[in-house]
Amino acid sequence: MLLTRIELLDELLERHREALGADFTAYRNHCCRVVNFCAALAPGAAEALRKAAIAAAFHDLGIWTDRTFDYLPPSERLAEAYLRGAGLAEWSAEVTAMIGQHHKLTAYRREPAALVEAFRKADLVDVSMGLVRHGLPKAFVREVLAAFPNAGFHKRLVQLFGQRLRTKPWSPMPMMRW
Repeated sequence: MLLTRIELLDELLERHREALGADFTAYRNHCCRVVNFCAALAPGAAEALRKAAIAAAFHDLGIWTDRTFDYLPPSERLAEAYLRGAGLAEWSAEVTAMIGQHHKLTAYRREPAALVEAFRKADLVDVSMGLVRHGLPKAFVREVLAAFPNAGFHKRLVQLFGQRLRTKPWSPMPMMRW
């Protein structure tokens, strides 16, 4: 089932609209796609959806807030600060694992694993533009991609990668994990 309104995600992203600048819509749509894919891969309680929305809002945000392509640590810090302020510090380990491991090339096997692994897969479904579906129906992936247009998100990633490659060719993709 397509989630068209993810209020917590929108609330969190709105707080960072200025930092996101012209990339706001592209990043918002990416986050909406990831939450939809995550919810389909790990259907569960409202709590899991809230965690996915929080992780999605912050998972790449360090690119814009800290102006770095080595964005996982600042993204995790932003999420932790939010969770503490919202009285949800007990979620920190799981949400920061969702963020810190979302570019892991192999399955995430530590505990708690289910939501972290679903989030990792969901991001890959989106980054691959549906070429990798992790068992999600092709029609559902198409529906999500159509509901939340790319708006230049992948083009921006290629630009950021190119900048990083020119400035730090020995470390072009610092966010990747084994």
